[in-house]
Amino acid sequence: MSTGSAPAGRPERVVLRLARPYLGRLLGAGLLASATELAGLALMATATWLLMSAAGQPPLDRLTVAIVAVRALAVSRGVLRYTERLAGHDAVLRLITDVRARVFATLAARPTPAGQRTGDALSRLVSDVEAVQDLLLRVLVPGAAAALVGVLAVGGAALISLPSAGVLAVGLLVAGVALPVLATALTRRAADEVAPLRGALATDAVDLTHGAADLAAFGATGQALRAATRRADRLARLERRLAATGFAVDAAGVLVAGLTAAGVVLTALRADVAGVLVGVLAVGTLAAVEIALALVGAARQRTQLRAGLSRVAALLDEPTPETSPVQAAGPVVSGGPVDGGRPARSGGPGSAGAVARDVRFDGVVVRYREGAAPALAGFDLDLPAGRRIAVVGPSGAGKSTLAAVLTGAVRPDAGRVTLADRDVSAYPPEELPRAIGGLLAEAYVFHASVRENLLLGRPDADEAELSAAMRAAGLLEWVREQPDGWDTLVGEEGGQLSGGQRQRLALARALLAAPGVLVLDEPTEGLDPVAADTVLAGVLAATPAGRSVLLISHRLSGLAGMDEVVVLDAGRIVQRGRHTDLVTAPGWYRDQWVLQEAAERGYLALTP
Repeated sequence: MSTGSAPAGRPERVVLRLARPYLGRLLGAGLLASATELAGLALMATATWLLMSAAGQPPLDRLTVAIVAVRALAVSRGVLRYTERLAGHDAVLRLITDVRARVFATLAARPTPAGQRTGDALSRLVSDVEAVQDLLLRVLVPGAAAALVGVLAVGGAALISLPSAGVLAVGLLVAGVALPVLATALTRRAADEVAPLRGALATDAVDLTHGAADLAAFGATGQALRAATRRADRLARLERRLAATGFAVDAAGVLVAGLTAAGVVLTALRADVAGVLVGVLAVGTLAAVEIALALVGAARQRTQLRAGLSRVAALLDEPTPETSPVQAAGPVVSGGPVDGGRPARSGGPGSAGAVARDVRFDGVVVRYREGAAPALAGFDLDLPAGRRIAVVGPSGAGKSTLAAVLTGAVRPDAGRVTLADRDVSAYPPEELPRAIGGLLAEAYVFHASVRENLLLGRPDADEAELSAAMRAAGLLEWVREQPDGWDTLVGEEGGQLSGGQRQRLALARALLAAPGVLVLDEPTEGLDPVAADTVLAGVLAATPAGRSVLLISHRLSGLAGMDEVVVLDAGRIVQRGRHTDLVTAPGWYRDQWVLQEAAERGYLALTP
């Protein structure tokens, strides 16, 4: 999927396609905006007529209607403006909710493109999505209202003086067409650089905060700060340039308004229009041109939003996969679906969820770079429903790539992975996690409570099910010892937890989600040997016998209970069999078993 800019006009079409369910609300907001501007224009014209007529001291009854009209228009303008803001924001906030959900699901369901960083993804999810809001509220609605009011203003002027209406029409065309085109031409190039720069700055902020210790350890803090400062300075220069251009165009708009009003007055005087109506035309012209100048702001805003809209549209304009028979379960967030079906409870962390189905790897090849050695090379493996297989091997053997391919995060360059005889890539991203999921590398822990992090696995879980999952992960006693219990905050990215606690919390969430095929990528990483064996045994015991398990581990202890152990090296299977057979057969597994046993005996001997 492309992550660059969409073709001209395409981002707006993508956004408007998503806005169709709210078209009635947006149309209502546009009509209310038009009514608000018309009320303002009528208020200026009526007040002018009232003041000029009152100077001649006519009988009061001749002014009564105008006085009432001025009061009514003043009140109605405020009411209409409030109602328009209420209707417009209601529609847009509903749309933004949908857009953010779509963007989040797309970012979560596909592999991160090369070169895209977490900060850039955050920028797309926050500031770029806000461009959708600005497109509707600051471009389309006020632009449409200004165009409609301009047409009606010319029609009203024509009732007083046709030549004056012609002059007003020319002034409105200059203010509402020529100046917006000029503003777009002057700001396009600078505006196109703003959104990518903001994304880069968001990446810099993440690197400088979360990576502060690593940058300091390698002496790279100064270099990173200088790079971020250069980008910040470039962004500041661009924004100053945009501000200066906007000031110049606004000044030209004021000049156009004055010249148009002068032209209308001269034309009206030559046409022998009554003096009071000349004043009405003059003030009405100033008000009408000011409304038309909103199109300049809309054009400038649209130009500044182009890059952000293109980045969002690139995520929103994804082809929707065909529907699959897997039970829908919502997008996965490091260990389980955010929401989905409400499976029946039976009190255990793995007792609910999708039914296990056969999985088959058939000649899978994965390369991360052109010309590089494959991470998986012609990989074949059958994982029947209910079978438990462990995958081991040296670092770089392709173990994590295997998990990423199975969960749909990475698509193979050749071969296929099937679930129930259907290609995994054919399953919609919101449905696949209920069938295949678990604990993957870099499982994310949110800045929330223990309970809230667990409920991401299954939102309808009760406290008994939370306790069962945490007991299996070896973290229940720790929760009970905390003053706030389940409401204990874990900090940003689990910063208040140790590495092992963070891993076990994500593991408990994966168990609670209970997918049909449970994938566990290094579930005991960061734990000492005794704790690792206890947690692994608890996890396998908590997983129902009919549920498939694919365990990826660098530790060989605890694998005796697996149905099969597969040894990977350079993306190929070099050994396979049960643990008891492999520890006696010459090869990597036996050698590694001897080394690990010796190392762990030494560790236990030194541990009090």
